[in-house]
Amino acid sequence: MANLLNLQARDHRAGTLDAWLAGREGGMQRAGVSPSNVLRENGSANLTLEELTSLLGVRSTSASGVAVTPESSMRVATVYACVSLIAGAISSLPFGVYERVGNSRSEAEHDYWWMLNESANDEMTAATAWEYMVAARLFYGDAYARLIRPSPRSNRVIGWEPLHPLEVTPFRDADGRRFYRYQPERGPQVVLDSADVAHHPSLGFDGLTSPSPITYAAREAIGVALAGENYSAKFFVDGGSFDYALKTTHTVNREQLTALKASLMARTQYGGSNRSPLILTGGLEPAQLSVNPKDAEVLQTRLFSVEEICRIFGVPPHMAGHTGKSTSWGTGLAEQGSNFVRYCLRRHLAPIAQEWNRKLWPVRQRYFVEHMTEALESGDQKARFEGYRIALGRAGEMPWMDVDEIRRRERMAPNPKLAATAPNPAGAPLEQPTETTTEGAA
Repeated sequence: MANLLNLQARDHRAGTLDAWLAGREGGMQRAGVSPSNVLRENGSANLTLEELTSLLGVRSTSASGVAVTPESSMRVATVYACVSLIAGAISSLPFGVYERVGNSRSEAEHDYWWMLNESANDEMTAATAWEYMVAARLFYGDAYARLIRPSPRSNRVIGWEPLHPLEVTPFRDADGRRFYRYQPERGPQVVLDSADVAHHPSLGFDGLTSPSPITYAAREAIGVALAGENYSAKFFVDGGSFDYALKTTHTVNREQLTALKASLMARTQYGGSNRSPLILTGGLEPAQLSVNPKDAEVLQTRLFSVEEICRIFGVPPHMAGHTGKSTSWGTGLAEQGSNFVRYCLRRHLAPIAQEWNRKLWPVRQRYFVEHMTEALESGDQKARFEGYRIALGRAGEMPWMDVDEIRRRERMAPNPKLAATAPNPAGAPLEQPTETTTEGAA
């Protein structure tokens, strides 16, 4: 009786679609199907109900009737601009390694600096890997990186490899510990411990995965943008003309209909500017059926989609090329750069640094990593040098920086020939270092 009344829930599988996808290279990823749940030990392939809806486009279809996926959203210029701006800015920022010394900190010479700033692994530079990670987080909601160790027993990390979100499936065991099932493009499936995976979730994280900003928050805005582009493209393909009908108050016989049909076919068979003129006889008048782009407000809708997409990504519209309105992000380049770091990049930089700190140094708290945002927040050369002048005490204030610290900020080596900084009243001449000679020395 227990076998007959087995009410345990089971996944509904569609083996035919699985087999069709498995025979095409990259079909699983394009359909949004997790490869880890496809191939079984007996060789059969199955799809879950969630994966089936993703494959058929039901889950990602917007109200405009357009399917919004990471691939289709890249065709929207605003999405491409926002993602490339955020990913490019973060990938170009130096990832500094610091050492705690009492209540202060100093830049440290550590082996991890090379893999975080120059070469992530043997096949990928650090900038390319960081751009891949940030783009994956924006498109899929989660970004994963596999930490490469010299041996399974070593705590040292010698490199890292970004993983495609569709190839990783987080899960928990009976004790509640989190693991990651990884199915590479080639080779067998492996299970990775959470200590060997840097996981970067996004807003809406439930402990395992996060919803995609593209298919969740921005789905309707991106769908409207795609539908508007398709409508505009079809309008120009049709020669910039409208759909119309021919109306008359008289009765049209069969011979007149045949002649009218031949005239219409002769006009449309060439297309474009080579169309023959339409000759109307017998009281026929054209009547417009389709709405022109101006009446349909296609342009205004597309402009609104730009602002909506920028709002979701947290990018100021003027940085995505939307300069039709004034911006409240500041007037100068330095102010706009600081606000971009403060309100847009910070929410990405802080979680990245915290995740890598707890994975690279799970026990020791002597070292830590942090992004160096001075390059984006610094002003022009004149304003920067004026700030250094005040920091050195040249304006009558108490100095709080020395020459070597300023040269370090400007990526310059220390110069021992320069005078040591001392409190200097306003307008007082600087003391020049005295040269020592070796005359008379034995």
